[in-house]
Amino acid sequence: MARAYNNEQRAEAARETRARILAAAYDLLTHASYASFSIAALAEKAGVSPQTIYNSIGGKSVVLKACYDVTLAGDDEPVAMSDRPQFRAMFEAADGGAFLRAYAEWCRVVSERVGPILAPLYAAGDERGIGEFFRTIERERRIGTTHAITALRDRHGLCEGLELDPAIDATWTLNSPEIWDRLTRRCGWTADDYQRWLERQLRAALL
Repeated sequence: MARAYNNEQRAEAARETRARILAAAYDLLTHASYASFSIAALAEKAGVSPQTIYNSIGGKSVVLKACYDVTLAGDDEPVAMSDRPQFRAMFEAADGGAFLRAYAEWCRVVSERVGPILAPLYAAGDERGIGEFFRTIERERRIGTTHAITALRDRHGLCEGLELDPAIDATWTLNSPEIWDRLTRRCGWTADDYQRWLERQLRAALL
């Protein structure tokens, strides 16, 4: 019993350390350039040693992806995005329009979460680690988009003559973080403006 208790204590301490590191990483990533985001700076910000960061999460690029993942999900629970309540709510929609309304809201929520992390990275160019990071999250976005639009087709149908792959292509383009960044940060749109625009574009493209 004592050993099990000690193991639980260590696991909880490890989770708390990881959460503190990722919170510090978010703060650094959203208030500085990626070039200045270093393990040394992160260790100082989080109040841990550099080795603790390597042991708990990994190097700079791994910390970046972990911070992105936690921010995207809203927590550090091992639950797939497609299994989360806000995503699953789309599957309860009564028709295609309601489905896309829920989907546009989901895209808005996700973009609001990760936008502050991604905006400084666009200026970093192809700095080491950035290219692979963006390729990874684009693959993941593609998977999520495929799940959603396949569900839309199976439950409510697509507009006549529209095949699944082009529908996924169009949606994956419309919901891209670059478009969110361009419209909100650069053009000054509100999140509500973006959500309404995205819903209209999705309806026009898919239904």
